[in-house]
Amino acid sequence: MKTIFDGQDLNELLERLNKLDTGSERQWGRMSPSQMMEHLARALEMGSGAKPMKQILPGKLFSRFFRNEFFGEQPFKKNRPTGPDFIVKDEPDFESTRERLRKLIADFHDLGEDGTNGNIHGFFGPLTGKQWGETQYKHLDHHFRQFGV
Repeated sequence: MKTIFDGQDLNELLERLNKLDTGSERQWGRMSPSQMMEHLARALEMGSGAKPMKQILPGKLFSRFFRNEFFGEQPFKKNRPTGPDFIVKDEPDFESTRERLRKLIADFHDLGEDGTNGNIHGFFGPLTGKQWGETQYKHLDHHFRQFGV
């Protein structure tokens, strides 16, 4: 399974990020390219522990029903709900947001599995470093596909 912690997978993600532009058309959802990049940046901050989260009560109660879908090989499904901390309402500057996201992707990669092990996901709770690497890859891939890159 692909992971943000693998050098080849990292390079692929960064190349896809470089292909994104302000005119990239979304295939689903409501976010603009800038909002999508800020959304991804916030998720990376959660995973890295830079913006620690607590597991929400619905996650404690229901996450077991979604674990196979979230952690499995299959890509994330379109139009899934997003936690309120990850909804971007303003329109961030495209280039500065892309640069912020590029740095966060590289920094996350550099943390490795050991550096992310045990960090809290807002819905699923503590994840292993392996889970963080795979799910961050899947999340980035999902939103890059959303904009055709």
